Amino acid sequence: MMNIKNIVLPDIGDFYEVEVIEILVNVGDKINTNDSIVTLEKDKSSMEIPSPFTGIITKIKVNIGDKIKQNDIILSIASEYSEIQNINKNIKNEISKTEIIPVVVPNIGDFDEIEVIEILVSVGDELSVEDSIITLESDKASMEIPTPVAGKVININVALGDKISLGTLILNIKSIAEETLTEIKMQSSTPIPSNPTTLMPVTTNINQIVSEAIRGNSHASPSIRKLARELGVNLSYITGTGRKGRILDTDLKSHVKQIMTSDNFNSALPKPPIIDFSKFGDTETIKLSKINKLSGKHLTTCWLSIPHVTQFDEVNINQMEAYRQEQKANGIKLTPLVFIMKALVQTLKNHLRFNASLDESGENLIIKKYFNLGIAMDTPKGLIVPVIRDVEKKSLTDLAKELFETSKNARENKLKPADMQGSGLTISSLGGIGGTQFTPIVNAPEVAILGISRSYFKPTWNGENFIPTLTLPLALSYDHRVIDGAQGGRFMAELNTTLREANYD
Repeated sequence: MMNIKNIVLPDIGDFYEVEVIEILVNVGDKINTNDSIVTLEKDKSSMEIPSPFTGIITKIKVNIGDKIKQNDIILSIASEYSEIQNINKNIKNEISKTEIIPVVVPNIGDFDEIEVIEILVSVGDELSVEDSIITLESDKASMEIPTPVAGKVININVALGDKISLGTLILNIKSIAEETLTEIKMQSSTPIPSNPTTLMPVTTNINQIVSEAIRGNSHASPSIRKLARELGVNLSYITGTGRKGRILDTDLKSHVKQIMTSDNFNSALPKPPIIDFSKFGDTETIKLSKINKLSGKHLTTCWLSIPHVTQFDEVNINQMEAYRQEQKANGIKLTPLVFIMKALVQTLKNHLRFNASLDESGENLIIKKYFNLGIAMDTPKGLIVPVIRDVEKKSLTDLAKELFETSKNARENKLKPADMQGSGLTISSLGGIGGTQFTPIVNAPEVAILGISRSYFKPTWNGENFIPTLTLPLALSYDHRVIDGAQGGRFMAELNTTLREANYD
């Protein structure tokens, strides 16, 4: 008997409303149980909603962009099932007559056998309706099987590693008195199995970054599957590069890396509490500038995706400052920054690993043979990083003039996107503002950044006396995937020597 049934949004966790971002079917399509019908998105996850039974779609009642909540109708389907209300009544009657109830494997799709990978209960446990009892794993997904009735576990008839199929006895349960049984929740869209002790399986971790809804075949070894479960990764979202599409260790790692550097990963991080600060006193809300938003998003990604190490040092710049003052007396004004730029490029020539970027795969290092430096600049609208190109080819005075013009254009919002591209390494200088040390964030796709704090005089022992020494604090942050501590130490030592001896021509 053909019946028109409505498929509604099931319970998907602690979301009041979710957005429809994709409709995966059309009117007239014939779909099977567990075929995906729509994709939903919330701030914590995206997920596909599967059809609970087989039939032909007669009407789609949602559109892309709609916000829907639990029990909202998604679509209507012509299904070959008996009346839901009558079956529900028969199920409750059967349960009320039975004290010892066998729980068997329900219809889990087109699988002859499926492996038991977890047993979630023990003999004597008291269960509520829909408590999970075992976890099964197929080549498509892992799924938990819930108990359809409340009661106490009498015995368990399966063991880890068993291959079981539709109708296999899982365990026997002694039901609680009829008046304490939880009402079996039925909706007009939910398929009712003919066996009263079976219930549709539920896939786990629907709030994961990657939805656990079944999307297709995936082939992987047990060790890869175990690792994927520990990481909370759905293998059906990974395209295997092994023989016959088998998922390899490198495929899984690459997939996890992609997730970690994506916006979905960032949005899945714990959120700070939402607080009404006005209850503590007067407040004012100021809108962030476009630069604030863009740089904030970029720096968050850099901080989360790059394993940072920051190395500190101090350098004696008495000789450099003496030369600078000498030039100033001759009418040539030079800031300390231009000396640092020249010394930094000279050091980079001997440590090319710092003037590089990882390729997209993260397995190769692209060495840059040009020497362009990004210079972080403070502007009324926020932090920007214009690029000074071919630093090694320019004199100190050339760099001073270019820095002046670039800074002026930055403050007046006249820089073009091309003016902020192509840097090999960035300098962030707080020398004109203050502070003793700070930890700069690597500006990806670069692998290092040099932080400069305000210089100060300190007494230095020369073997006989303490003498005043103009000291410049430096902080070098670098990507530990590319640069190790020894390489960082050697780089800083050479930069220190070059600056101290004013050896940057």
